[in-house]
Amino acid sequence: MSAARLRPDPSFYPSPRLAMEGPVETLAYVALLCPDGSRPDALAVIDLDPASARRGQILSRLDLPHIGDELHHYGWNACSSALCPMTGHPFTERRYLIVPGIRSSRLYIVDTRPDPRAPRLVQEISPEELLRKTGYSRPHTVHCGPEGIYISTLGGKGPHGDGSVPGIFLLDCETFEIRGQWEMARGPQTMSYDFWWNIPHDYMISSEWGLPPQFENGLVAEDLLANRYGHRLHFWDLRGRRHMQTIDIGANHQMALEVRPAHDPTKDYGFLGVVVDTTNLEGSIWTWWREEGTFYARKTATIAPEPADAAKLPALLKPFGAVPALVTDIDLSLDDRYLYVACWGTGELRQYDVSNPFSPRLAGSIRLGGVAEHTPHPSGAPYHGGPQMIEISRDGKRIYFTNSLYSTWDTQFYPEGIPGQMVMAHNGADGFALDRDFHIAFEDGLRAHQIRLEGGDCSTESFCFPSA
Repeated sequence: MSAARLRPDPSFYPSPRLAMEGPVETLAYVALLCPDGSRPDALAVIDLDPASARRGQILSRLDLPHIGDELHHYGWNACSSALCPMTGHPFTERRYLIVPGIRSSRLYIVDTRPDPRAPRLVQEISPEELLRKTGYSRPHTVHCGPEGIYISTLGGKGPHGDGSVPGIFLLDCETFEIRGQWEMARGPQTMSYDFWWNIPHDYMISSEWGLPPQFENGLVAEDLLANRYGHRLHFWDLRGRRHMQTIDIGANHQMALEVRPAHDPTKDYGFLGVVVDTTNLEGSIWTWWREEGTFYARKTATIAPEPADAAKLPALLKPFGAVPALVTDIDLSLDDRYLYVACWGTGELRQYDVSNPFSPRLAGSIRLGGVAEHTPHPSGAPYHGGPQMIEISRDGKRIYFTNSLYSTWDTQFYPEGIPGQMVMAHNGADGFALDRDFHIAFEDGLRAHQIRLEGGDCSTESFCFPSA
């Protein structure tokens, strides 16, 4: 091993505060998907360098070899969790992107070295291998942990992915060999979606969306109105890999999606975004916390639907005469100060001050796109879809987002189409506002989803040391 490998990767930081003081990101990687399967999905590399003449432009694109993957929530092979005291890989590098195809159940390993501007595909893991070694399908979210790469799945066995319970599996962070199912005892967990953890406090939290027949061909209205989508949080013993507790937030709170624990590991709380309440079409934010060994959760913010002319609405929403917020993503700044909430339906990105996590305060809002309003970008460019996948810079000053949710759902809510776009907002002395000069329109036929930032970002990093 070279002397350089005997030092931790400089993009790893012991605490959130130290990560905020790190260098400004100069590159972003963006997942692009082809909704009709006529061409392969891709990864685009975006110039973010404020000193570059090409800032806000596409530097390169890696086209993948297969069609029909539907790239989703990919992530790094290693991150700041490598500095945790119990790590088995302290000298790994943040080098590889682990890219799951949620529809194909295929995994790609992409190397960002030697040239981060021109990443290379170096390995594939077939859907057959994934199913054989784990019993899982439809890989969804990637998180780098101290001992390996954790990947959640939305499907199990069978032709429709609903023949067994989905869960989480581990991938070796150096060889990329599948180790197997993570769960030793899953308790009542039957659906899966997002997950994250507090490593020093030794617990994981996971959430629920639905099984593949409930999302692959679009939103199933009958299942939604019958409250059959996910509405529970699950808490796990992280090292024991055992289910500890379930919180049912109420069957009317359909699709409990993104979980965002506080970044400072001394804080025993976090946030959950819920897509819709079937009794009133509200979106909601929930705060969960632990007290004397027991977890609790309560609704701490709601987002009302907006009345709209039925003529402007897709068939799915016409009977309601309103557009629900559709909370499809949330992201928390590294200082645990601001929670950003994507309202994909109404075309709003909300900024909440969560200094008091039990009383979020709306601090800012921007409008872009939306089912009924179609608010244009400040540059004058039309914006299709609504704010969707959010990524926050480590210093908390730049908020990037894209506009596509999932191909079949895009068609239901935005039948006119969602050409892929990426924009940026600023959070600074002048408040929370869109950058009128940063607007990326991707090639026709490709939609934009997950964003990853060079050197780490707010939805990938895990820390084991408190901020001073």
